[in-house]
Amino acid sequence: MWKNSELRITTLIENMPDEEGKLIAEHGLSLYIEFDGKRILFDTGQTGDFVKNATDLRINLESLDDIIISHGHYDHSGGVMTLLSEMQHTVPFYVGEGFFAPKYKHLSDGTYRYNGNPFTEQELVERKVDLHVVTEDVTELTEKILLFKNFPGVSGFEKRNEKFVLPEGAGYIVDAFQEEIALGLRTSKGLVLIVGCSHVGICNILQAVSERVEDPIYAVLGGTHLMEADQMRLEKTMEVFRKFGVQCVAVSHCTGEQGIALARETFKERFVLNNTGNTFVI
Repeated sequence: MWKNSELRITTLIENMPDEEGKLIAEHGLSLYIEFDGKRILFDTGQTGDFVKNATDLRINLESLDDIIISHGHYDHSGGVMTLLSEMQHTVPFYVGEGFFAPKYKHLSDGTYRYNGNPFTEQELVERKVDLHVVTEDVTELTEKILLFKNFPGVSGFEKRNEKFVLPEGAGYIVDAFQEEIALGLRTSKGLVLIVGCSHVGICNILQAVSERVEDPIYAVLGGTHLMEADQMRLEKTMEVFRKFGVQCVAVSHCTGEQGIALARETFKERFVLNNTGNTFVI
C-alpha cells in the first residue's frame, strides 16, 4: 500500500496553497488517510476541487474504504456530491447525529446566511449512500481506528461562537455542534487525533478523548478554530496540549495566523504547517 510508513495523511485541500502553487487551495479541509489497511477520506472541502488535487497527487479516490465528515458546514461537506458522482462503488459514509440540521451564520449586517450542507439526507438516500449516523462517545471502525463524539464543555474558556446558529421557532439559537466527530488513529507512537474544525473546543475534545481511551495523544492534526481566539485562550490551549503530552501539532484551516504562530513557537520542530498538498507520515 505504502512503503516504510505506518500512517500517511495527505492534505488534499486547505486554506493555504502548496509551496509550488500547483494545487487548488480554498477555505475548507479534506484529508486522505492511509492507515491500518484502509484508505479514508476525512472531509471534502467546499467545492469538490479536492478531487482535482487528488488526481494531481496521483491519489485514486476510487480506492476509498470509508468517508467521514466531521460536521455539517459547507466548507467540510461541500465536495460530497462531486465525490459521489466520481465514485463507482459505495463505501460507509459516517456523520454525527445532528449532521443534517440546517445551519446558519449571523452576519455583521444582521442577516443570516445558510452555512450548512449543500445536500439533504434524502439526496444521499436516493443515491444509495451507505450512511452511518454516529451517536456513541466512541465508535470503533477497527481496533485501531476510532470515531469520537459528544464532547462536554469542561474547559471553561472555550465559548460557543454565537455567530453560528440553528433556527428554532421564529428565531435562532446558538449551535452547539452536537454532530461534531473526531477521528483517532492508534499508532505505535500514540493516538493521532484528527479534527475538522473543533467548534466544540479543541481542549474539550482532548479532555474527552483522554478520558475514553488509555492511549497517549501523540499528535493533533486539522482545524482548531482558534482564528478568533484572544491571547488568553491561545495560551491556555497550548497549556492543555502540553498537559496531555501532545508531541506533534499539524494545524491548519481555521486555526488562524496567531494560533499557527503560537503553535509553531510552542512545538518548534514538532510543529507542522498542514497546508494543501502536505503529507504527514509516521
